[in-house]
Amino acid sequence: MSTLVDVPVRYDLAESTCPALRIGDLVEPDALVDLPLGYGRSSGDAELRALIGAGTDVDAGQVLVTVGAIEGMFLLAQDRCRPGDAVVLASPCFPPARSIPAGLGARIDVVALRFDDGYRLPLDTVADALTPQTRLVSVASPQNPSGVRLTEEELRGLLAAVDERAPEAVVLVDETYRESTYGDAPVPASAAAMSPRVVTCGSLSKAHGAPGLRLGWLTTTDADLYERVRNAKFLTTIACSAPDEFLAVQLLRRRSEVLAPRAALLQRALAELEQWVRDQPLEFVRPDGGALCCLRLPRDRVPDGAVPGFYARLAANDTRVAPGSWFGEEDRVFRLGFGHLPRPDFTEALARLADAL
Repeated sequence: MSTLVDVPVRYDLAESTCPALRIGDLVEPDALVDLPLGYGRSSGDAELRALIGAGTDVDAGQVLVTVGAIEGMFLLAQDRCRPGDAVVLASPCFPPARSIPAGLGARIDVVALRFDDGYRLPLDTVADALTPQTRLVSVASPQNPSGVRLTEEELRGLLAAVDERAPEAVVLVDETYRESTYGDAPVPASAAAMSPRVVTCGSLSKAHGAPGLRLGWLTTTDADLYERVRNAKFLTTIACSAPDEFLAVQLLRRRSEVLAPRAALLQRALAELEQWVRDQPLEFVRPDGGALCCLRLPRDRVPDGAVPGFYARLAANDTRVAPGSWFGEEDRVFRLGFGHLPRPDFTEALARLADAL
């Protein structure tokens, strides 16, 4: 999966971000000249935490700023997981959601989300996977790679099952794509304030178009858990980059201004994709949010032996999608990103994908 950042292609449909911001979109050219480059606070800049808290309906003191959402995921897993502990993981998923707790020695109890079911969370199956040894339950909303969002009913059902069957567990809800919406659709509410058992993570990488800032966060309303993960951050990365936090404040002060054109772009691109897919030998799960979705090569049209040839033809066309195996799926499923490329390039990329098909 490191090829996403290490190996460029001309038409990259594997990428799942919106167009990247530039520093000049946020500040004047000399705005960073007088910024002190000392250590920041381990919890993060106070105004930045307040801005994140306002967007997630929690207090600033319940927000921990991290080096991307991935550091938040690591800090939480490090707090929760010891060898022999169990993690219930909804899959397919962002790969570190599995690799981090597995690397800490936890047993990973995978709950499969199925393409044929629209990647809906199977609450009965989740409940059956929970045990008193479960310390962490990991889900995402919207999910990566499918873009399918958990409903409030699903989240409340999940919390009820955890309360009953896994009293020592916390529920991580990865909300990295939550603010990535389509058109005029409102941003869904965060799960951050639903329960002291809920921890959320997010970042500026996807919806906001600022992956280069490496700026994310955890939220928790459990004061003891907050202090443990804050101290763990201090003992590892100490604090986040001062320029990153400064620029993140400028971005979130203009959150609506930044997000609105991206929502309009995603609506147009998704409409083009839906029109295109009608004429292709593909199955499609429509996403609820995010710049990403899942498509599948149908078994009655594409035999297993032909799947590698599809990817080889696509590579020959200088085009890329993200194979399902990156996320714990089969490779006849692939993730397609529709928010990263300029419109003419996106149209050309779809034409090259059609040629490979």
